[in-house]
Amino acid sequence: MKPDVEIYDTTLRDGSQGEGINFSVMDKLRIAEKLDAFGVHYIEGGWPGSNPKDIEFFAQAKTKKFKHARLAAFGSTRRKNTAVEADEQVRLLLEAETPVVTIYGKTWLLHVKEVLRTTPEENLAMIADTIRHLKAHGKFVIYDAEHCFDGYKSDPEYAVATWQAAEKAGVDMVVLCDTNGGCLPEEVARITQAARSKLKVRLGIHTHDDIGLGVANALAALETGATHVQGTINGYGERTGNCNLTSVIPNIALKLKKSCVPVASLPKLKELSQFVDEIANIRHSPRQPWVGSAAFSHKGGTHVNAVQKLAASYEHIDPTVVGNRRTVLISDLAGRSNIVMKAQELGFDITNETPELKTILNRIKDLEHKGYEFEAAEGSLALLIRRALKHEEPPFRVEGYETTVRRDRAISICQATIKVLVNGEAAHTVAEGDGPVNALDSALRAALIRFYPQVKKIQLTDYKVRILDSATGTGARTRVLIESTDGHEEWGTVGVNDNLIEASLGALVDSMEYGLLER
Repeated sequence: MKPDVEIYDTTLRDGSQGEGINFSVMDKLRIAEKLDAFGVHYIEGGWPGSNPKDIEFFAQAKTKKFKHARLAAFGSTRRKNTAVEADEQVRLLLEAETPVVTIYGKTWLLHVKEVLRTTPEENLAMIADTIRHLKAHGKFVIYDAEHCFDGYKSDPEYAVATWQAAEKAGVDMVVLCDTNGGCLPEEVARITQAARSKLKVRLGIHTHDDIGLGVANALAALETGATHVQGTINGYGERTGNCNLTSVIPNIALKLKKSCVPVASLPKLKELSQFVDEIANIRHSPRQPWVGSAAFSHKGGTHVNAVQKLAASYEHIDPTVVGNRRTVLISDLAGRSNIVMKAQELGFDITNETPELKTILNRIKDLEHKGYEFEAAEGSLALLIRRALKHEEPPFRVEGYETTVRRDRAISICQATIKVLVNGEAAHTVAEGDGPVNALDSALRAALIRFYPQVKKIQLTDYKVRILDSATGTGARTRVLIESTDGHEEWGTVGVNDNLIEASLGALVDSMEYGLLER
């Protein structure tokens, strides 16, 4: 069935213009395949006339079969005072051989006169000529009315004339663009209604997020006449970004109650968001609405207590609907319910009546006061809970260690010596490394490996240092967070101390101990 709202993805074109975003041709092809599988209706591949990468992308895309999406090439109207048949950029749009071509043109007289340096009449001709030429070649043509809202506010009569020029030329859709991203939802709604009253052709909306209202403005247009929305995955784009499709899509489906992507795709939304971030080599933002790891996280004790009784009390939807999950955070704000839910999430059999619960809570609050943070250190938290519940000896103890740094012909050589005790048996090892922490890590592994061969599988994947009280200078207290994996599971551990080496060792010991436990 035809959806109520069509989704047009421009991650590969508009999104790639964002700071720090640089897709290869293969990156773009992989993202396009993922978007097609997810069920978007249009994928804008790029501008064939702008760079060799986009030309190559369209050449390779010709060999691909898309099941759901139609591929679009993007470009502009013909140049001023140039026959459309002689415009090379328009020729390249046709040579891309995409079923859809999207072009933009000027709505705002300020741009017509000061940027294009042409007449209002010539601008209308540029719009109409280009659309007629593309339609004559059998293309589905989308017209992006650039600076549409600013142009309408400046001169409503001329703005409407540009839209009607596109419609009379046979365009399939007119998309209203808040190119500067500075409009308010009320303005977008009012001008979209005005466009609806003046045009018979379908309307779309294209917004930017310069004042944080990209998604709100898109929804305002969809509620007042638009049936097509353009945006990017995770809101990539120039300046502060484009309308975020990972927010718009669930808002359309779950809040406006309108159909867009297939219902079966919604639970894959978080996966899609993370996939595109991974391809772009950007760390996934935990604060993304709907799909971020913090979107359904609960920290305050009263909130967690309520969620434990009734999830809907502090969650606007079931997080699994968009492929996310509930997370209970542990901090000095935690209550008993936080501990119970988090412990159960980590696999412990614990209830509000467990005798050790108060001890665990007090221990966590005391450590948090000293600078520990367990939100990203679930491995250390699990060990803390386990020690309180099981009262068992750890698999090993560090009896002592020493680190040294010496200079040899302008080269620093770092060495660590460590002594560990395993079941009453001591192991004493020495190792060198690319710094005192790396040397200590190597020495600890060498000491443990004769007792626990599985240590070979445990690898550190990240190491972060945070200064907690910088006013004390080099004597500041330090928090170290370590992320580790055994190839199957990932976990974080934390150490805090005035001594960076001691803080690092604390996190390293927890990392090894957690990795050695049967879970």
